[in-house]
Amino acid sequence: MHRLAFIMAMPSYFSLSIILLFLSHQALAETYSCPHNENLLQGDVDLLEFPLNLEYTEAEFFLYGAVGYGLDEYDPKLAMGGPPPIGVRKANLDPFTRDLITQFAYQEVGHIRAIKSTVRGFPRPLLDLSPNNFAKLFDMAFEHPLSPPFDPYINSLNYILAVYVIPYVGLTGYVGANPNLQAYASKKLVAGLLAVESGQDAVIRALLYERAEDMVKPYEYTVAEFTDRISELRNRLGHAGIKDEGLVVPPELGAENKTSGNILSADYNSLAYGRTPAEVLRIVYSTGDEHKPGGFFPNGGKGTIAESYLKD
Repeated sequence: MHRLAFIMAMPSYFSLSIILLFLSHQALAETYSCPHNENLLQGDVDLLEFPLNLEYTEAEFFLYGAVGYGLDEYDPKLAMGGPPPIGVRKANLDPFTRDLITQFAYQEVGHIRAIKSTVRGFPRPLLDLSPNNFAKLFDMAFEHPLSPPFDPYINSLNYILAVYVIPYVGLTGYVGANPNLQAYASKKLVAGLLAVESGQDAVIRALLYERAEDMVKPYEYTVAEFTDRISELRNRLGHAGIKDEGLVVPPELGAENKTSGNILSADYNSLAYGRTPAEVLRIVYSTGDEHKPGGFFPNGGKGTIAESYLKD
């Protein structure tokens, strides 16, 4: 029997299913089949690949800071042949902080592996994790050069302040991406990544909050002032209003408008802030412009979304 005649002879609901399957062939050509045999829309693929830029940054910064080596030694295939980071090194950490950052490091390796088990990913971009880059960032935050230049690797407190700079940006990126994802697998993955990134941010903020009034030697600024300046800088670079808050805020920015202590950064209803990919890039480039690379990404980020801005 001719195939079409055979199909039409079947029960109507089954016939309709087969016909729709044929008709959907062209649409499926624009999807990506993940290892779990779920077809992801290209939009999901792009949104899942984009955060690899931040996950690479965190993994390399934490691995080197805690154990003295990065992905190229720990698991070279995850870097996919990307260039080694600039200026990163082992930090002078006390045992407690080293243990904490070691755990963070391995968590970030897991994040990279989880993302790449769902989408293809891309090679590690060129990252600038040098003391000089961090010094420039903190100078921008305080709007004048710090003396001596800020060095994240010199002691535990400096390193934790530098850690304050990075994971929260990725956290807000996941919050911003989540409503735009379509597939269950995509939403499940981002929920898991967001939960751990939020946990890391909470741990860092709690450690710093405990020392909020301590001076960051040799500077004449407290820990709270450092966090406030970094958050204010990220708001300026993001060009999207307040989506970042330090450890001490005016009461109108605190929980229920009643607290100046700000152990977690959140909006009026204590919900996490979200950022678009463009906002994330403006911040991690330290340029305030998603089209202009710099900061942690001298050559720009990778993936469809980041590279699309470089072509504009």
